[in-house]
Amino acid sequence: MPAPASEDPFGEPWQYTLSLPNDPRAVTICRRTLRLILTLHGLPHLTEVAELVATELVANAVQHTKGPAAIRLRWVAPVLRIGVWDTDPRPPAPPALAAMPNPALESGRGLTLVEECADKWGWYSLGAAAQLPHTNGKFVWCELAQTA
Repeated sequence: MPAPASEDPFGEPWQYTLSLPNDPRAVTICRRTLRLILTLHGLPHLTEVAELVATELVANAVQHTKGPAAIRLRWVAPVLRIGVWDTDPRPPAPPALAAMPNPALESGRGLTLVEECADKWGWYSLGAAAQLPHTNGKFVWCELAQTA
């Protein structure tokens, strides 16, 4: 007999972590995986903005580091947290210091887009207590709140 449907389908927390090689194709794989996860969890309305910020964070990790990366998606209603780990412990360049990116260029606007689209964002350096594939590097995250 199937379990009864929950009155609040968004109430159950969940988390996924996807390990990524340092390969430009990882960005597309990540974006498609994120879309599938959000659709299956009944959150398709978050997909467009989540894909945008996740793509920027993963692209930064792949482009600016030499090692592997990982993306972690965590839902605790009503917030989706997207975090990307990479092997470089240096902080990401703050959007304010990115100095008016040229709109004609296809790069240089990533963290500005994350700052504009996310409700919150930040980063922290990882130490020995990290619960990701490796214990060094940094974790850049952002949060998207579900809007009704």
